[in-house]
Amino acid sequence: MVVILKQDPSQKKVEELLAWLEKFGVKINIVKGTQTTILGLVGDTSKIDIDNIRARDIVEKVQRVQEPYKNTNRKFHPDDTVIDVNGEKIGAGNFKVIAGPCSVENAEQIVSVAKSVKASGANFLRGGAFKPRTSPYAFQGLRAEGIDLLIEARKQTGLPIVTEIMSLSHIDMFSDVDIIQVGARNMQNFELLKELGKCNKPILLKRGLANTLEEFLMSAEYIFAGGNSKVILCERGIRTFETMTRNTLDISAVPLLKKISHLPVVVDPSHATGLTYLVKPLSLASIAAGADALIIEVHNDPKNALSDGAQSLTPEDFDNVMTDIKAISGFMGKTL
Repeated sequence: MVVILKQDPSQKKVEELLAWLEKFGVKINIVKGTQTTILGLVGDTSKIDIDNIRARDIVEKVQRVQEPYKNTNRKFHPDDTVIDVNGEKIGAGNFKVIAGPCSVENAEQIVSVAKSVKASGANFLRGGAFKPRTSPYAFQGLRAEGIDLLIEARKQTGLPIVTEIMSLSHIDMFSDVDIIQVGARNMQNFELLKELGKCNKPILLKRGLANTLEEFLMSAEYIFAGGNSKVILCERGIRTFETMTRNTLDISAVPLLKKISHLPVVVDPSHATGLTYLVKPLSLASIAAGADALIIEVHNDPKNALSDGAQSLTPEDFDNVMTDIKAISGFMGKTL
């Protein structure tokens, strides 16, 4: 249930309303926007008389919410959420680019790529320390050493770092990571999501390759339920019958998510297609569709990359793509 209060309500009457609602055992999320204060009621609201709430002179409107996701629902939080990471803001017109290799391979590689993507205008450095691979024999990442190398690259460039977590047992290793990524395969790893809900770090949640948007938002809801509201949604392509691309980028998911949720939306054109020449057009399409950020794979030597070289841009190619990204993001009124 959503209770929208009138502008500048009496604080005493607000407290009286809150005390009355709490008797029903519901959790109350208070959202103060620029013009309106909203009370989001989470829990069993079936015994609450809507007319009793409407009768209060500080109440503008009351409506029941049918969607199972509450905290991530724009009805509960009409203003766009902005995620601030060391001064780099994502959301509400603040557009950002996350770039770097699929996996961290060695110090020279990650530092070199970090310096090049920063020079081109990237705001964050991505790199996999733990790599989920289809084959158990493929490169699985440098693990803790990979995180250390990312931290070193951050020291040399100042770029905040983004890397993927795969297990509850690894959480302590991520204490110095700026944004923790949850990959598509773990989107419904609910025990992991619950634990991430207890930490005070931004979580980049990727959509599962066969999950609906409602399931996607319900996974984000798990993180919110644990107390962490710093969630960033990432559309990275879904599995369809098409075989010419690695996945199919669901570009419609961007405006849909922006309409039904207040959370920032990132698009990953690299994983969505698996083809470097599609990264640029889909990046531009994503910005036009309303994306708040892009996450792009860049490798200094894609042909010899230990993972996902076929979808990785060279630093030179990334620089060319960034030229157009800056142009269209400016045209769309976004701040890069």
